[in-house]
Amino acid sequence: MITVDNVFKHFEQGDMKIEVLKGVNLSIKKGEFVAIMGPSGSGKSTLLQLLGGLDTPSSGHVRIQENSFSDLNEKKRTIVRRKDIGFIFQNYQLLSTLTVEENIAFPLHADGRKDKDGEEKIRSIINEVGLEGLEKKSPNLLSGGQQQRVSIARGLIHEPKILLADEPTGNLDRKRAEEILELLAKFNKERKQSIIMVTHDIFAAGYADKIILFKDGVIDKEVTREDQDYAEYLASFLA
Repeated sequence: MITVDNVFKHFEQGDMKIEVLKGVNLSIKKGEFVAIMGPSGSGKSTLLQLLGGLDTPSSGHVRIQENSFSDLNEKKRTIVRRKDIGFIFQNYQLLSTLTVEENIAFPLHADGRKDKDGEEKIRSIINEVGLEGLEKKSPNLLSGGQQQRVSIARGLIHEPKILLADEPTGNLDRKRAEEILELLAKFNKERKQSIIMVTHDIFAAGYADKIILFKDGVIDKEVTREDQDYAEYLASFLA
């Protein structure tokens, strides 16, 4: 589903060149739930932007199925994002001038879809994420957990193959965080969507099939549930 091939990313700051990613190689299968962890500045959020086609590598390739973002112009990258990728943000990124229902429907309208099938999808996803009765409310009147449910519904409404989540539980208490993580795990299993989640929270990472630890712009360690040291790896964060 996703291949990252020898990716480097740097940023220019005056006369300085700041290397953020330093030769990253990564493969993510269809339906895999991946957690990316690491200290601030390690490059994990930059990688997520590259996976979503919001930026392009300085060198190397990020491929979504057969599409390499480096080989696509901005218009074609936008089409891939609209069709194949959903986004969930830590700060929700909801439009306060729109209702819950309108925020969720936004990706469909951006894609020119206003048919009855779209209306049914909106009603269905609202029920699935537990937002019944809140459709006409402003996001500003919702709790943090409810706003994140709106963000998840918006990210899923167009049935993307890939869901990218940047610290989706970062602003939530443990109870609300667990509810959100259960939702993500549910959609991952039922819809076979690949989920890539950046998180600082080892509790959140424990929902993933694979944990990738980033350090200084490279992958330092990678463990899966099949590895014997998976539980030991999780416990090492809590020691």
